[in-house]
Amino acid sequence: MMRCRNPFPLPDRLDAKLQPVVSLWGNLRRGENGMPFSDDLGVPVLSNLPGNPFLLSVFASPERYRFEFLSENLRQEAVLECFLDETPPNINFSYLRAQSSATVEAAESTLFHLTNSSGYHFSRVLLPLWGNGQINLLMGAFDNVQISCS
Repeated sequence: MMRCRNPFPLPDRLDAKLQPVVSLWGNLRRGENGMPFSDDLGVPVLSNLPGNPFLLSVFASPERYRFEFLSENLRQEAVLECFLDETPPNINFSYLRAQSSATVEAAESTLFHLTNSSGYHFSRVLLPLWGNGQINLLMGAFDNVQISCS
C-alpha cells in the first residue's frame, strides 16, 4: 500500500510556544517507537506548558474527537468532554476535525496555519499518542489564541 504525504507536515523550526509541547511529546517516546503511548502522558504537566495545550480523545467508529483537557484560555472557547463536532463555530478550532483526521491517518504530527481576513493568525500543532492498539489521543497546542468577547 502506498501512503500519501502528510498534508500538514511539521516545519524544521517551530514557534517558541509550540516547541516545548513537541519536545515533551518526543521525550515521551519509548525506544524506537514513532509516537509515545497515551498512558505515559501526565495531564498535570500540560498545565505548565506554553502554547495553550489541549487533548482530544480519538474515537474510531464513528470517527469523532472529544476534548479531554483545555488550557485556561481555551476553556473560554470550548467545553471539556464535549465532542469537537458539537462545539460552536470558533476561529481557533477552524479545520481542527480535518487536521485531527489527517494526524490519525498519517500517524504523525501535523501543523496547521490560519490567517483570517482581519489579520488574526495562528499555528496549531497536533501530536498523536498510541493506546489500545490505535491512535487514541491527540495532544495539541496553539501559538496564539483569539479570545471571544461575549
